[in-house]
Amino acid sequence: MELNERIKALRTDNDITQNEVAEALNTTRQQIYKYEAGIQEMTTSKLKALCEYYHVSADYVLGLPKHLNWPR
Repeated sequence: MELNERIKALRTDNDITQNEVAEALNTTRQQIYKYEAGIQEMTTSKLKALCEYYHVSADYVLGLPKHLNWPR
């Protein structure tokens, strides 16, 4: 699943409208549409706000695997 698909799935799984997400992220419904359609990528600040809104990690939204080897 791609980032934009995960962003949309979070919203639809929670029965939330694009307008509600836009209000929570202090943006427009059109911007949320662009994120979900993969037309535009989220800024780091919007990604952080999205994660806080849905109570999920950025790793989950970005699709990072749990077994990812981090540099030491």
